[in-house]
Amino acid sequence: MKKTTSVFYWGLGIVLAFLVWGSIPDTVLPNGNVGNVTEIIQNGIINNFGWFYLITATLLLGFAFFLMFSKYGKITLGQPGDKPEYSYLTWFAMLFSAGMGIGLVFWGTSEPLNHFNNPPSIVDSARTGEAGSTALSYSFFHWGLHPWAIYAILGLAIAYFTFRRKSKGGVVSSILEPIFGKRIYGPLGKVIDIIAVFATVFGVATSLGLGAIQIAGGLSYIFDGVEPTFQTELIIIVVVTVLFLGSALSGLDRGIKILSNFNVIFAILLMVAVLIMGPTGFILDSFVTSLGQYVQHLPEWSMRLTPYDGDNSWIGSWTLFYWAWWIAWAPFVATFIARVSKGRTIKEFVSGVLLVPTIFGALWFSVFGATGLNMEFFQNIDLFSEVQELGSEVGLFAMLSHLPGGFILSLLALLLIATFFITSADSATFVLGMQTTNGDLNPSKSIKLIWGLVQSAVAAILLWVGGTDGLNALQTASIIAALPFAVILILVVISLILAFKRDAKVNDLDKEQKIKENQ
Repeated sequence: MKKTTSVFYWGLGIVLAFLVWGSIPDTVLPNGNVGNVTEIIQNGIINNFGWFYLITATLLLGFAFFLMFSKYGKITLGQPGDKPEYSYLTWFAMLFSAGMGIGLVFWGTSEPLNHFNNPPSIVDSARTGEAGSTALSYSFFHWGLHPWAIYAILGLAIAYFTFRRKSKGGVVSSILEPIFGKRIYGPLGKVIDIIAVFATVFGVATSLGLGAIQIAGGLSYIFDGVEPTFQTELIIIVVVTVLFLGSALSGLDRGIKILSNFNVIFAILLMVAVLIMGPTGFILDSFVTSLGQYVQHLPEWSMRLTPYDGDNSWIGSWTLFYWAWWIAWAPFVATFIARVSKGRTIKEFVSGVLLVPTIFGALWFSVFGATGLNMEFFQNIDLFSEVQELGSEVGLFAMLSHLPGGFILSLLALLLIATFFITSADSATFVLGMQTTNGDLNPSKSIKLIWGLVQSAVAAILLWVGGTDGLNALQTASIIAALPFAVILILVVISLILAFKRDAKVNDLDKEQKIKENQ
């Protein structure tokens, strides 16, 4: 491990210290346990800095659209003659699997059901046609352009400085060199990189925990005698850890590439099956209607807070929570998609990262969410009661159980969750290896092994300490890390503008564009 840096040891030390703190029983620290302290901090951030999260996410989305149509879109993420390493299908599969995988499967049915039964204040009453279309539109909003804009801008910066400028772009701090100069390679840069490592570990570990919970919940829902206990979840984590470490140690072009393609194929198969077995016409009508509502209200919702309402809990629990969550996830997803995007132009990169996953996500929520809403609204099937009683993780399986071939579809869903689980963890070990070895594009197997075990240990210990409450504490910790990282993202925008202006003066972008077109 001769390439490890102080970021590796500091990052690992902070994570281990957090785990020790989280393992202390509430009886020992009744007011100072990790759950109470982080919840207090999170509530303070959401209440006092919610506006900052909205502005940051909207700024990044606006900047992404600007780059798509500006002259800087001609710049290659690499040298002018570099070609993309992966086909479009593989590229889309890899960035999508890393960015949204388990979350879409987990929330695809449950989030629209939640919004349908507990809608935002812009809807007059719950369980109405208006509540249904708005439920889908807000799901598009939460999983659409804004999160992918966050990933796109940071990923663009990392890819640009890694492949174009030949700097240590694999670490977040180095992309701020145009602002801070060589000072960024001192203590300031180390702090920035440690924040990125912290957010990555806790963000991914939470995703692994959610995956374990949903697999356990799905197994218990499908098979009698299987209980969604910690022991079941632990067995799932151990099995999946062995699988994703095997994939991670096999290399980027074998493990992650193959699994990502497999994920997309399985996701499409499951989505098409539900589209055919479910209320097809209703699903497609809902997709068109809700997509139109999403586009129509995008500017309004992007800056929507409720300062004159006595209760701001809905936006705080959903929109602000998601925005902070995507910011916290940005170092992981952005670093990975940057690594697999060498040779693409800025316009190609931003367009692909921003639009393709957004459209796929909207289709996903339409198929799984609208099918669940149809059951509640037209068929009087009370799915939401099962979600309230058993947890959001069973929403998908409860919906599938009412479709023809529901048992087979549920087994396919479980397999999809498992492969997304493996791919996310696999990608994260690679990213953490890059972040803690000065941006090494091919970190050693020992580094990836350590981070893989740490991620699984974090998920397992938090599940053991408090079940879903433990995961909430973990989730909250990464949201806290999102506040300073939101400031870093704004600096990234400024740094990119400075770097692009300098690049345009030195290089003939029109000539570079012609080289790309003739390849």
